[in-house]
Amino acid sequence: MALVTTAEVCDANPQLILSGEVRALHPVFQIYGRRQVFSGPVVTLKVFEDNVLVREFLEEKGNGRVLVVDGGGSLRCAILGGNPVVQAQNNGWAGIVVNGCIRDVDEINGCDIGVRALASHPMKANKKGMGEKHVPITIAGTRISDGEWLYADTDGILISRTELSV
Repeated sequence: MALVTTAEVCDANPQLILSGEVRALHPVFQIYGRRQVFSGPVVTLKVFEDNVLVREFLEEKGNGRVLVVDGGGSLRCAILGGNPVVQAQNNGWAGIVVNGCIRDVDEINGCDIGVRALASHPMKANKKGMGEKHVPITIAGTRISDGEWLYADTDGILISRTELSV
């Protein structure tokens, strides 16, 4: 989707919007990382103030996927930091969307990967390994499932049930 913006996708596909095939996340995320435009198949994770499973996912080969983490919207600690983002970049992840906080913003902003999060926070997360992998999640007013496609640019984030042909 390098040449077509999320706004153009919405304008050109009102039927997909009406049917729910394409959904826009509420505009609550801050933009981090050097890659402002990214897309890929979604992998979901649900955690709360715990980043063990986040790190485990990002240690895997990304193959152009996007990790979407429902951190419960917590603003009490960061569930993603610079080291895992560097690892995600090196492992071929296209992006990471966090319904929660990140930290090490300067380091993340130096990485060639797309990151979206609610805010930054200096406190680190718990390390208990609690959470659920590959489950449907609801963030920013939108239900997201494993295998759907995410498209992000500076206008916003779209979720599609299938890969969009543009």
